[in-house]
Amino acid sequence: MNKIEAQKRIQKLRSEIARLRDAYHTKDIGTDEIYDSLTKELKKLLEQYPEFNDLNAGENRVAGRPLEKFEKVKHKNRMLSLNDVFSEEELYDWEKRVKKLLSSNTKIEYFCEVKFDGLAVSLIYEKGKFVRGATRGDGFIGEDITQNLKTIKSIPLELGHRMSTWTSDVQVPDYIEVRGEALMAKKTLISLNKQNESEEKQLFANTRNAAAGSLRQLDPKLSAERKLFFSPYDIAEIKYNNLAVKPPLGGFTAKSRSDLKTHSEKHRLLEKLGFQVDKNDAICKNMEEVIIFIKKFEKIRPDFPYGTDGVVISIDDLKTQEILGVVGKAPRYMAAFKYPAEKATTVVKDIKINVGRTGVLTPLAIFEPTTVAGSTVSKATLHNMDQIERLDLRIGDTVVIEKAGDVIPKVVEVLTRMRTGKEKKFKMVSECPVCGGDVEKKESGGKKPGFKNSKKPGFEEPEKLSVAFYCINPKCPAKNERSLVHFVSAFEIYELGPKILRRFKDEGLITDAADIFTLQKEDIAPLERFGEKSAENIIKEINLKKKIPFSKFLFALGILHVGEETARDLATNFGTLEKLSKAQLEEINEIENIGPAVSESVYKYFRDKSNLSFIEKLLKNGVIIEKAEKKQKGKLSGLNFVLTGTLPTISRALAKEKIISLGGKVSGSVSKNTSYVVAGEEAGSKLTNAQKLGVKIINEKEFLDMLK
Repeated sequence: MNKIEAQKRIQKLRSEIARLRDAYHTKDIGTDEIYDSLTKELKKLLEQYPEFNDLNAGENRVAGRPLEKFEKVKHKNRMLSLNDVFSEEELYDWEKRVKKLLSSNTKIEYFCEVKFDGLAVSLIYEKGKFVRGATRGDGFIGEDITQNLKTIKSIPLELGHRMSTWTSDVQVPDYIEVRGEALMAKKTLISLNKQNESEEKQLFANTRNAAAGSLRQLDPKLSAERKLFFSPYDIAEIKYNNLAVKPPLGGFTAKSRSDLKTHSEKHRLLEKLGFQVDKNDAICKNMEEVIIFIKKFEKIRPDFPYGTDGVVISIDDLKTQEILGVVGKAPRYMAAFKYPAEKATTVVKDIKINVGRTGVLTPLAIFEPTTVAGSTVSKATLHNMDQIERLDLRIGDTVVIEKAGDVIPKVVEVLTRMRTGKEKKFKMVSECPVCGGDVEKKESGGKKPGFKNSKKPGFEEPEKLSVAFYCINPKCPAKNERSLVHFVSAFEIYELGPKILRRFKDEGLITDAADIFTLQKEDIAPLERFGEKSAENIIKEINLKKKIPFSKFLFALGILHVGEETARDLATNFGTLEKLSKAQLEEINEIENIGPAVSESVYKYFRDKSNLSFIEKLLKNGVIIEKAEKKQKGKLSGLNFVLTGTLPTISRALAKEKIISLGGKVSGSVSKNTSYVVAGEEAGSKLTNAQKLGVKIINEKEFLDMLK
């Protein structure tokens, strides 16, 4: 991306971020996951091109404007936002920046608390009584939603009154502004959406949107039905005996009966005044303990009753907070660690077609690698043309991808406002990308397109067609499941069994064997019944088997009439794939034990363009073919062995390798040409056949003596 392109992208990002911000704060639609992803991209671009920084740009302001249906309220003290960090590295960078602004002997302790995903509100109490509540709005002006907030039972209407008793160890202030989050429980959201679905109303996307929508109901009775909860996180201002003890930045410098010196003490005071403070918060002595807190809460987060998107980390000491101050929209002394989002934005680079085992053509979006739900993904299935048309998706579009829980990454939205005019519409291919065969839709029942007779004689009506396109060539290699199973068996990729291969094809992850070597852990882990560990094992096994002897590679190709022995003979005679692929029919036919039918099959295989393309794809995807050594005369040359039963100290696979390395051959069945049958425990029919034919039978010890 050059400077001009970067400037255009920055302008597009700013425009879309501003729109999303407005929708999020004033219309209760959208989620901040998409907002965060676009903002993160904007931040990176501005780091690369600082000349495009603009202090008046939207990213440097707290967003949102109040709706006209509620009375506007001006906040005495601006409601700030927080700077986000997304990794441990960014946390340490924040700590370094903070320490540079403080004296070297300043001791720093942190206070960690859950970052609830709700609606930020401000509560004003005078002489202990709740008098006004407002939304954050744009940070300066919010909306008066006092009546609706009064319906939330966890908001005290009188301070100091807690659990039906009065606390005696705290002085109720004359004036206090409490800030916190209005929340909806996950189980409440489920019930609410079920009700909305039955009434054919629009469903809420998440608990945050539901909570915000509930507090913007004109009728407080509707708000009360939503059973919201309030969790406090700060005290913005406090007065005792009409004496303000709030410095400009929200910390406490003057002494009061509460004697507040730290942010954690604010939480304890709020608890004593009657608020329900979250019990997960903790004081951390250093950044290492902060990270432990983050990881600990991440484990319980999925089962937490309320929606959360991270952890807020504050420098606990209030005097230190005052020294650090505020820059732009956010305080220097706080940071919000965001857990990996379940939604993110990225750019579609291409749309490719995968062919499944039934011949179905599945469009696959290839996009810029991006992190979503804790893993990096670079592709997602688009299912069919109907899905592409419904999304109005084009190559080059900025899209929203989603990965919730154990769901495969999918494209859920196209950000059409991000278009530049260079995007290209996708057209379904008319020929199969694997075999070049015809492509068409089928009847919904799985038959070919056609007509069927109705109940009226002589009348025909078209059968309903499927949404998917299919390759109708019955000999298409992509539809040959056996060849795929044979390939992984020859490569000895034991983690990939027939069922797993079938699943990968059905999910559109692979079309042919070459695609196996492009798989990533993130492609497999989200699939049902797989998971991180299983995905890791599969990818590890694939990577280990990318390097393969020439003979095994030839065997894996599944060339007609070419078994393990023939593949070995071809490899040792030609040495490299290049020499074999260019060999003439006569050259192949000259090899001992290879007849005319085999020679012709091998020769034709390497003259087929589709076969050569497949081999080229394998090499491009990382397969390495080891050069075969010329066949040497060994002590077992001319001898033909058959292995049967379980050998006590050596595996049959290793015994086979030993025989071949010394010039011998190994057959799968006993014949009059068999020199020796090596019999182990529980030998079967091969032993019986050897006895009938009078073939010499030896045990493992005799066999090992022959190898010496």
